[in-house]
Amino acid sequence: MSTAREQPIFSTRAHVFQIDPATKRNWIPAGKHALTVSYFYDATRNVYRIISIGGAKAIINSTVTPNMTFTKTSQKFGQWADSRANTVYGLGFASEQHLTQFAEKFQEVKEAARLAREKSQDGGELTSPALGLSTHQVPPSPLISTNGPPSDEKLFRSQSAEAPGPAERERLKKMLSEGSVGEVQWEAEFFALQDSNNKLASALREANAAAAQWRQQLEAQRAEAERLRHRVAELEAQAATEPTPVSEKEGPGQTLEQLESLVQTKDQEIQTLKSQAGGPREAPDAMDQEETQQKVQDLETRNVELEHQLRVTERSLEEARAERERARAEVGRAAQLLDVRLFELSELREGLARLAEGAP
Repeated sequence: MSTAREQPIFSTRAHVFQIDPATKRNWIPAGKHALTVSYFYDATRNVYRIISIGGAKAIINSTVTPNMTFTKTSQKFGQWADSRANTVYGLGFASEQHLTQFAEKFQEVKEAARLAREKSQDGGELTSPALGLSTHQVPPSPLISTNGPPSDEKLFRSQSAEAPGPAERERLKKMLSEGSVGEVQWEAEFFALQDSNNKLASALREANAAAAQWRQQLEAQRAEAERLRHRVAELEAQAATEPTPVSEKEGPGQTLEQLESLVQTKDQEIQTLKSQAGGPREAPDAMDQEETQQKVQDLETRNVELEHQLRVTERSLEEARAERERARAEVGRAAQLLDVRLFELSELREGLARLAEGAP
């Protein structure tokens, strides 16, 4: 079979069947997978053919004639009888749309073949009323005759030289009507389900891989959440013990108010001593005056020390307060991050649950 001078005008994919020549009822699949089925137009001979190649063998080599009829037996299956090949071809499509497209193209090609036959008959070029072709114009396919079983000559007799008579047409109609529609639908659906099963198996493998990745992410999220819990506990414990160093810096029994009161008392004592030292005295004593001045100096020194201690205490208190605020802020951020992690963990659990429910 040479297609060098033929041009494909339409192609689709379908599961190809042929009627069982022995029973004329059951369908024999041409293969386990869908094959490419194409319409070819031979401009030299002005004929149309339906061709499907499986490996090195021509599964379908059917010349379209005006007498042919393509019948839809289900939503995804159609068939037509080829009297020249003495067989019935069946095609199982993946969808009803593909079946409709093939059937519409069949009608177009059939009408074109009819017009070509009428034109050829008017010109006296064709002699076959059944096929619109002479016997020598369309030789039998060498691939079919070479690769076919030894009993093909008995099972499929060439009828290209003469048109099918009424008896032959009645036999073909009976064969089509008696064909088991249920078996046709079952076999077509079986191959469609095989394709769907392969797709589902691939999707299941991808889902399992995604589930394994989700499990790894879940374990990582759990470890991160546990680490954050420990960090939050540490920060809370640190925040609870923050006031203790401040009280130690202040000294036992001393608070900021006590220090301020002590400073005011010492100031009053200094003023009192100054007034005593500068006031009139009846019997001034040099030693008492020196002693008083020494006390004043001591009190001033003590006052400076207390003021310095007060400033140090205030700074320590401010630092402790700032540190406590930082600790609280860090605890808040850690708590927010923990909430986010827990929410992500919840979403992962729900995703795994949905995946487990959807898995077969």
